[in-house]
Amino acid sequence: MTQSTWHEEKPVHAAIIMDGNGRWATARGMPRIAGHREGVEAARRVIEVAPDLGIRALTLYAFSADNWKRPAPEVSGLMALVEYFVRREVERCERQGVEVLAIGRRDRLPRSVRAAIEEAESRTRRGTRLTLRVALDYSSRDALVEAAALAGPDCASREAFAYALASVQGTPGRRLPDVDLLIRTAGEQRLSDFLLWESAYAELHFTPTLWPDFGEQDLRAAMRVYRQRNRTFGGLDPLPALPAAYNGSQRRLA
Repeated sequence: MTQSTWHEEKPVHAAIIMDGNGRWATARGMPRIAGHREGVEAARRVIEVAPDLGIRALTLYAFSADNWKRPAPEVSGLMALVEYFVRREVERCERQGVEVLAIGRRDRLPRSVRAAIEEAESRTRRGTRLTLRVALDYSSRDALVEAAALAGPDCASREAFAYALASVQGTPGRRLPDVDLLIRTAGEQRLSDFLLWESAYAELHFTPTLWPDFGEQDLRAAMRVYRQRNRTFGGLDPLPALPAAYNGSQRRLA
C-alpha cells in the first residue's frame, strides 16, 4: 500500500499510549517534568499530521487514574501541562477542524483544567477533520463497571452497552468506532487499562521510540504496518480464485 492511497482506505481510529517522557528526561540528566513538556510537543506533531494519514479519530492517553499515585509535584506539573496544552491548541484545533473531547473522570481534575477542557469542547464541536480525544483521569476498567451499572440488566446488545460506555466517559449520546490501531511507545508491551472494550480487535503496534522523540515518520511507519495487516475479525479470508486451466486431478502430494 503506497502512501498516496492511504486516504482512500477506511478512516482509522488510532489510540496512543504516550510512554517514555520520564525516561527521556532522566537519560539527559533533566527533571521528569522536562520530558513531559517535550511530550506535549510530540502530541502536537502527531495531531497535526494524523488526518493526512487517514486517521479520523485519535485518542491520546494523557493521565491514567493510577497516575495519581505519582509524587505530588509531578502530578501538579502534569495538570499544569494539560491545561497549557489545551488552552494553547484550542485556536489551532478550531481553525483546522479538529474536534476536542475529554474522556475519563472530571471531578478530581483541578477546576482550571476542567474549565479549559469545557472551553475547548465548546469551541471545537463543529470540527469534522479529526476527532481528538484526550483521556484524563482515565481507567477503562472503572468505566466498564460504571457502564454496566448504567446499562442495567436489560441491556440487550453490544451497541447499547457501547452507548452507556460513552456516557460514563463523558461523551453521552455518541460513540466513536472501535480502535483500529493502538500504538504504545517506549518499548513496553501492555495496555495499562486503556480502552479495553474499544480495542477488542485493535491492531497493536509497539515501538521502542520514547514519546518525546515520536514524530511524523514514526506515525507513518505505524500506519504503514497497520495497512499491511490482514484484519478478518475472527472470520476467514476469501479463497483466491483458481487458475482457469486448473484441473483437480493434476494435484500432487508435496
